[in-house]
Order: sequence, then structure tokens, then C-alpha cells
Amino acid sequence: MWRRRFSFMLAVLLITVLTACGSANEEASSDQSSGDSEEGSKELVIGQINWAENIAVTNMWKVILEDKGYSVEFNNLNMGTTMRALETGDLDASLEIWLPVQDANYLEKYQDTVNFSDATWYDTAKVGLVVPAYLEEVNSVEDLKEHKEKFEGEIVGFDPGAGTMEVTEQLIKDYELDYELLSSSESAMITEIGEAIENEEPIVAPLWSPHWVFSKYDLKFLEDPQNTFGGVEKIHHATKQGFADEYPDVSEWFKNWKMNDDQIGQLIEYVQDAEEPINGAEKWVEENQDVIDEWVK
Repeated sequence: MWRRRFSFMLAVLLITVLTACGSANEEASSDQSSGDSEEGSKELVIGQINWAENIAVTNMWKVILEDKGYSVEFNNLNMGTTMRALETGDLDASLEIWLPVQDANYLEKYQDTVNFSDATWYDTAKVGLVVPAYLEEVNSVEDLKEHKEKFEGEIVGFDPGAGTMEVTEQLIKDYELDYELLSSSESAMITEIGEAIENEEPIVAPLWSPHWVFSKYDLKFLEDPQNTFGGVEKIHHATKQGFADEYPDVSEWFKNWKMNDDQIGQLIEYVQDAEEPINGAEKWVEENQDVIDEWVK
């Protein structure tokens, strides 16, 4: 009798345990499924352009956003393709729009289909033609006419389609310069500048600040009497239509984002010196958490 009762009680206990385990597994599975779904809705694709400051800030935001539970991918594009991808929704955000001059053509073309933020993250940018400081006789764009042979009638440029390249083409027309603007890439342009300076040769190129190259080489901006390049430029961000509804927190964080000369300079330096850009960004984020807390509050 007691054996039958014990067997019965053991069977009931076993069923209870199995039922509880099943419920727990279902709950865990449900929670995991819910978590996966939520994480899936937190995926972001950010456009990246092969410019020093762009690589720096995109990696910085990847670190910040992934610390907040987002998954961030980069799509490496030139400026024109970036704007088209924002228009189609293939990109969620681009973190570098220079206004009022450099990217004015993109603002005019895409203002109805892309969200250009009024907020700025850097307010003292500068763009223009630069030459090595040892070229004492060349201080203005107008001086390029007289010294055409010295520069072999060439302005060494970077990515075709970049706003600054288009403004440089306009500058050549405005000043009636008999020069050719050569397209390449930012890295190729910087290499040519470095080689010219090493040999104390003349070179002229379009450049912008903030940029790490000014801490490595002694360069000077040429005066621009006609103001083709404009005065102070501000750097904005742009997002696809509906971004603020889909990512309300990130939208606010991007608007709160502000950097000064020291901060962006150090970030670029860390990213440039690191074995991988993300490692430099991680170092900067770790050292500047108080600044970031103000952006993501």
C-alpha cells in the first residue's frame, strides 16, 4: 500500500516539476523572442565617408549607441550616394553636412526628401585652399595666377562629388584660374601634401578644419577675397524621413551633440593612432563619458 502511495506521490511530483519547467522554458523563450524583436527594431545604418573626421565621429557614435543596446552598421559611400541613400531610406543617418556653403547643393536638391537637422555639432569649421607655410609669396587665391608654373596649373583634390570639390570648381571659375582640379581620395591628397612638404615643393589643395593634418604639417589657408568658400561653416547631420518617429531617443541625442576644437581634435587623433578606428573611439568615449552624458540624457 505505502509503495503504491509513494509511487503515486512521486508521479504527481514529477508531473508538477516537468510542468513548471515547461512553463519556465516557454516564458524564457517568449522573453528571448521579445528581446530579439526589440533588438531588431534598434538596428541603425549610418553612412560613412572616408574623411578623417567622419571616420572619427561615426565610430564614436557606434560605440555610444551600441552601449545603449543598438546595433550599428556602416555603409561606406561618397557624398552624392549618401544623399540618395538617405532619400530612399537605405541609410538612417549621415553625420556630416557642411552648411551654409559646402553642401548647399545637396540641401537644395534633397530638402524635401531628406531631413537636414537645424542642430549643429561643430560651429567653427573652415574650408579653403591651403599651401605649405614656406610658400611666403603665395597668400591669396589671386596669387595662384602669377605662380601657375610653380604649381604646374594643378590643384590636388580629393573625392569627386564632395561639396568642397564642387565649390573649388566654382572658385576656379570665379577667379578665372587656368588650373585643373585633380580628383583622388582624401588619403591620396594628404600623401601628396606630405611628399611635397618633405621635398619643400609647392602644392595647393582644398582642405578643411577640423583636420588632423594641420597638427602634422605647417599649412596656411589662402585668402579668398571673393568669399567663394564662404566664412565659418557649421557641421550638421541628416537623417531619412521618419527617423525621429522610428528612433526618437537617438534623434534627440544627435540634436544634443556638440564638440569643440579640443574634443574633435583629440577624437581624430585617437582614431588615427589606433590599430582599428573603433579602438580609438572607445578610448575617447571612456575618457569623455561626462560629455557624452550631456548628449544622451
